[in-house]
Amino acid sequence: MFLDKARIKILSGKGGNGMVAWRREKYVDKGGPAGGDGGKGGDVYLVASSDISTLLDFQYQSIFKAENGENGRGKSQHGHCGKDIYINVPLGTIVKDASSGKIIADLTEEGQTALVAKGGRGGRGNARFATAQKRAPQFCEPGEAGIERTLDLELKLIADVGLLGMPNAGKSTLISVISSAKPKIADYPFTTLVPNLGVVKKKDGDSYVVADIPGLIEGASMGTGLGHEFLRHVERCRFLLHVVDLTLDNPIDNYKKINQELKKHDTRLSEVYQVVVLNKIDAVSADAVQNYVNEFKTVSNDVFLISAVTREGIDDLLAFMSVKVDEIPKPEIVVDVHEDDAAFDNDDSAFSIYKVDKNSFVIEGGKLFRLANVTDSRNTEQINRFQNILKSMGVFEALVQAGAKDGDSVKIGHIEFDYYE
Repeated sequence: MFLDKARIKILSGKGGNGMVAWRREKYVDKGGPAGGDGGKGGDVYLVASSDISTLLDFQYQSIFKAENGENGRGKSQHGHCGKDIYINVPLGTIVKDASSGKIIADLTEEGQTALVAKGGRGGRGNARFATAQKRAPQFCEPGEAGIERTLDLELKLIADVGLLGMPNAGKSTLISVISSAKPKIADYPFTTLVPNLGVVKKKDGDSYVVADIPGLIEGASMGTGLGHEFLRHVERCRFLLHVVDLTLDNPIDNYKKINQELKKHDTRLSEVYQVVVLNKIDAVSADAVQNYVNEFKTVSNDVFLISAVTREGIDDLLAFMSVKVDEIPKPEIVVDVHEDDAAFDNDDSAFSIYKVDKNSFVIEGGKLFRLANVTDSRNTEQINRFQNILKSMGVFEALVQAGAKDGDSVKIGHIEFDYYE
């Protein structure tokens, strides 16, 4: 099964919390703070790999989560960092942020890597806050939250040569003859439902990739038939083989219709170099074949006569293709990649205030919740620091705007206090 579009959900690791701890050892006077830092959460990477050629795997697994960082420990021991996660995708994969629609990566080369979600930073332990004036800090920092985002993956096959043509033009038969590909072949429209890739070996030992694109029909660029779903797969080809079925009525009209669909989909596609391959010459009279050659010479300088079934003319076509693959460079596809949006720090300092009843409020927010989790409500120094952070974040001003009055109850996580202006 071939799959060229997929949506995945990724979550980077949460940073570990810092630790409040003290050094207690015999013969060590006034040991001091010894809380270690939390470990950093794991990052999420996408890696281009030639080992896979479709996005089918993401149909069975679509959620990927990196490892969380470990919390800090006593004796100034830092927590372990979470393991990064590497997700393999096929060459030619374009990565988009599902919420914004922006392209954040275009993975076209083997081993090319894109960082798509950074792990949260670990929180500092109380040993980090010791100063000459404050030798026994009673507080630590929480780890940062990981990043959760949804990505759309779109595959554009990287092939050297693309086969175009109406349904039943003989493209599948041709690719089965010139390569080891074994596509489904039958005498009815749309036998090829998905693109097929074949590797063609040259006499010098090198090879190149040929893509058999499902048959196009008139209106394909507007969604008719199957064609418009796969037109993007010819965008990265060096050149195109336009296979024409000579047994159909008006072959030249079919040729022009398909080129018109290419132009409607992308003007650049209509300018890609094309080789015209007149197929099924074994089923047409010699006089008719010559007339078709003369007719197609008016639209293309390179016209080849073949019969994919009997293999007549195949050797000459392969020799010509081998030369053209070396002559024509790969097209430089300019993709507007927003690298700044590829991976960003998770700023979850936003918060929301909810009025529960006449005299009580609840405040929710990722950063505030984590700060409350590492604050001991029995420790005056930790509570004072927590209050200073709330003030710097504008929480108290927001409470006033929400209608809070002196004596109202405010709850953040497990911490509950009375508000006084």
